[in-house]
Amino acid sequence: MTAYDDAVQRYFAAWNAAGPEELEKAVAAAFTEDATYTDPLAEVTGHEALAAAISGAQQQFPGFEFRPAGAVDGHHALARFGWELVAAADGSAPVAGSDVITLADDGRISSVSGFLDRVPVS
Repeated sequence: MTAYDDAVQRYFAAWNAAGPEELEKAVAAAFTEDATYTDPLAEVTGHEALAAAISGAQQQFPGFEFRPAGAVDGHHALARFGWELVAAADGSAPVAGSDVITLADDGRISSVSGFLDRVPVS
């Protein structure tokens, strides 16, 4: 497993953490203290704000899990990967996107640039 794969696995562990304590630990393991996360719906910095953004997404989509979609691709300190938000009940994935992450020297994520490729139409 590459450093990119390892970082992405920790990223998904944070997004799928169950409960505040597990989420706090997973965010600390995946992200640097001053990590930034930017997507069309959020722009946050630091562990507390990251945990709040993740918790908000979990509350908006209860019973869903973030899963990788395809392989992780990386070079230098950058990696990109696709993901889907999958419903446990029926396996549907109404939301999908792709993210580009920057890794710090310790292997944790220092920044995320996220893109939404598929969103539900209301």
